Amino acid sequence: MADTPANRGQKETKPQGPGTVGRLKIFGIPVRLHFTFLLLLVFLIFIGFGGSQSGPAAAVYVLALLVSVFLHEVGHALVARIYGLRTLEIVMYPIGGVSRLERLPGARQEPLIALAGPFVNLVIAVVLLATQHDFLPLENLRIPTDANLIERIAVGNLLLAVFNLLPAYPMDGGRVLRSLIALRKSEDEATRMAAGAGRLLAAGMGLFGLLSANFLLVFVALFVYLGASQEGEAARGRSLTSGFPVRAAMVTDFRTLSHSNSIREAGDVLLSTSQQDFPVVNGEEVIGLLTRSALIRAMMREGPESYVAGAMDRNFVRVPPDMELAKALPQVSRAGSCALVMDGERLQGLLTAENLYEFILLRQVSLAQAKMSQH
Repeated sequence: MADTPANRGQKETKPQGPGTVGRLKIFGIPVRLHFTFLLLLVFLIFIGFGGSQSGPAAAVYVLALLVSVFLHEVGHALVARIYGLRTLEIVMYPIGGVSRLERLPGARQEPLIALAGPFVNLVIAVVLLATQHDFLPLENLRIPTDANLIERIAVGNLLLAVFNLLPAYPMDGGRVLRSLIALRKSEDEATRMAAGAGRLLAAGMGLFGLLSANFLLVFVALFVYLGASQEGEAARGRSLTSGFPVRAAMVTDFRTLSHSNSIREAGDVLLSTSQQDFPVVNGEEVIGLLTRSALIRAMMREGPESYVAGAMDRNFVRVPPDMELAKALPQVSRAGSCALVMDGERLQGLLTAENLYEFILLRQVSLAQAKMSQH
């Protein structure tokens, strides 16, 4: 990036994903908490203090389970790294974490990557139980106490392992199922079938939870269903964009901002156009990307007279125009909403989530019309 008077000394900001309440890096991997993760935290604290255990023991129990979920995801990331797959980020949800890889692993690689997470939880459980000389009866674990803290953490890890081994997407067992189906079918079709199994399992869990008044199970079933649905839609998106280059779906009619523009001026452009993401240039050089959310944050925190250069993202995602569109989908997802299409150092266009959705919608209509004409 060019060191200019307008951007020298300005604070660098990075966009956070939707629903993010915090972001940090551990082992070089970005980790962020989804806002719904706080619901689980409050719930665990509530039930923890409802038993016969002390406050510190309840806090240790909650923290231990959160760390176990995180280590589960680190297990996925480390095995993926062996196969040369980089983990873009780990997102912590109420029912567990999600490791977002830069691309889908091969059908023969995915089982080991998927099983690494439950294996970590099994190791944690075995190690914790090995430290106990006298095992408490299982019925004694129903009431939280300081005496059964270690056993409850171990059982929690066993439950995490077993739950994630269920053969339904997006659980790890569902990923193994997808890899087995992918040996005979395409990856996208295998994903849709595994996601269908995930939705079916979630529906069964939800129904059982309602009939038994187990609202925690209903809560878990809801997230499983949403996760399976999202993966199924992502697979359909990859299928409909396969074989097309990025240039086929990129926005070519767009506005740019200068690094010396004020946030007030950027806001005027935002209001006068339908554009929400703006490349920031210094002469002919693209030096950043200003999103709508970053613009609003800067307006609130720094004021309308602050510079665009202080609010833009300098580490923006770039994709080449000839890149296969299906492979660019994760890049746009990682960017949050927009990636810049760059031919070398020349800006060619914008690849936005909205435009991708419209491209996929038009492809669906086109395929539907083609099928009708055949009949």
